[in-house]
Amino acid sequence: MTKKLRTILVSIAAVAMLLVPSLAVSPVLALTNLQGGLTCGSNFDISGNTGCTPTGTTTDFNTLLTTIINIFSAIVGVIAVIMIIVGGLRYITSGGDSSKVGAAKQTLIYAIIGLVIVALAQLIVHFVLAQAVNIGG
Repeated sequence: MTKKLRTILVSIAAVAMLLVPSLAVSPVLALTNLQGGLTCGSNFDISGNTGCTPTGTTTDFNTLLTTIINIFSAIVGVIAVIMIIVGGLRYITSGGDSSKVGAAKQTLIYAIIGLVIVALAQLIVHFVLAQAVNIGG
């Protein structure tokens, strides 16, 4: 059991390490957009027309965040579907052994719970981003 738990934890850590660089991109993009917005108003004109529009909007960050979450959700969804298939195959090939049937049922239940969590996470994230855009203007 501890070997299986260790394998799961190592897998989760490996996936997290792969996702960390994608999370580091968003502050860099936000800083770049902020600097572009700050330098935009430096073209002084008596008429008040600077001739530029700032690009540092929150929609850029929201779009990036939504894209990252959609990609992550798609990956987790594909893994959950694969686990449902694996659980079904384990159930079919269990041969009536109660321990194998129980393990296959647990695999199916956990995969379905994973799909539900991914779907709810999508709803929550999209709701929060929509509220943030409404508050931000």
